[in-house]
Amino acid sequence: MVKLIGRGVVAAALCGVGTMSYSAGAAAAGAGAPHLDGAELNLFWTIPFAGILLSIAIMPLALPKVWHHHFGKFSAFWALSFMVPFLILFGWQLALFELLHVLLLEYIPFIILLLALFTVAGGVRLRGSLRGTPLVNTMILFIGTFIASWMGTTGAAMLLIRPLLRANDRRRYKVHTMVFFIFLVANIGGSLTPLGDPPLFLGFLKGVSFFWPTTNMFLPMLMVSGILLVLYYIIDVQLFAREGIDIESDTEEHVEDGALRLEGRVNLALLLCVIGAVLMSGLWRPGISVDVYHVTVELQNVLRDFLLLAIAYASWKLTDIESRRANGFTWFPILEVAKLFVGIFITIVPAIAILKAGTDGALAPIIDLVTADDGTPVNSVYFWATGLLSSFLDNAPTYLVFFNTAGGDAAELMGPLAATLLAISAGAVFMGANTYIGNAPNFMVRSIAEEGGVKMPSFFGYMIWSFGILTPLFVLTTFVFF
Repeated sequence: MVKLIGRGVVAAALCGVGTMSYSAGAAAAGAGAPHLDGAELNLFWTIPFAGILLSIAIMPLALPKVWHHHFGKFSAFWALSFMVPFLILFGWQLALFELLHVLLLEYIPFIILLLALFTVAGGVRLRGSLRGTPLVNTMILFIGTFIASWMGTTGAAMLLIRPLLRANDRRRYKVHTMVFFIFLVANIGGSLTPLGDPPLFLGFLKGVSFFWPTTNMFLPMLMVSGILLVLYYIIDVQLFAREGIDIESDTEEHVEDGALRLEGRVNLALLLCVIGAVLMSGLWRPGISVDVYHVTVELQNVLRDFLLLAIAYASWKLTDIESRRANGFTWFPILEVAKLFVGIFITIVPAIAILKAGTDGALAPIIDLVTADDGTPVNSVYFWATGLLSSFLDNAPTYLVFFNTAGGDAAELMGPLAATLLAISAGAVFMGANTYIGNAPNFMVRSIAEEGGVKMPSFFGYMIWSFGILTPLFVLTTFVFF
């Protein structure tokens, strides 16, 4: 929802939970802009952020009907509970600057990107006799994990979630499949290129070579994803057997109309256009911008957003509406994300400011832990500190904070400090799977799955899954690599 909130450029789009405030390392503020010093803030300022997270966690269970119809009002309440005191104590100038900054550079680009990916991927329909056996499900998870590094975790998740749901529409046990889909396709699969997840794109913009994650993240990603795929297959075999489905007869009934084929293939080309638009905004630097109350909005980012909106419109017009209906496509998931994330993006402002203050901020003890007494980095702590903060905060700025804490020199971090950069990268990418708000596609997968009739775990229920399955894997990763 949250690594959702990744603020990388491409990354944001292609993956996930990402936004754009740090795109290309460009200055986000014009000359004379008000400045929020995170060192001046205490942890009480993070209460609205904690409040909206707890609302997402508790309200769907405690008052499901109220939440379903009024979650946007809860989001607005928590946003105002931060903005109003902030306005009173820090003045309208700083409050207006921070609001415009988060909306123009982060939230609006973020939601436009998700809208484009959601619309385009929702127009691709796989027809035919695809049936959710353990082998088929595992193959879908494997394919999604593989392509996520090249089309982003959000793109891969939105492309495959509906075919996976349809393949399993006759299955009784589905929750475990959705949870492992979030683990693998929406998070860990984005480990191998800067296109996969926002923090890796930020590293690319800071000087880390494009294929550094491919060579250095490959073994950790292979170990974690391999274990998860094997574990999933074992679990699904057991649950499939418990359902007592007759394979032959069910296969005959499940066939829609013969061999597998794709509808809406034009959307695959449009998906490449989405990737191209995002890459353009990260690599093209015309040096043209406009200031909106000290917030610098760059031409390449404006052009990217218009291109993404045009691509989404083209997808909607070029895809047969009946195919979308048969695909189970509705606008509710993107509306839910849009309403909840505007509150998250606003209330996360003080948390990110405190984190950026480093050793001068209220989270200084965490920053201090990553360095040993002799000045050498403690890679295991880098891995867990980056990961745990990325699970609840924005993974892209969290990555950037620890990247700079480790020296900020890409050449040195790819050389003698390669293990440290690996720890930071793996923590930011892997642990997005820890919570629904750890990465943007997590929440969207949950929403689409629930629309498809799958009763997904609550916020804390999902964390029980992730804690029980992922924590031992991350402990193993620590011992093997850090």
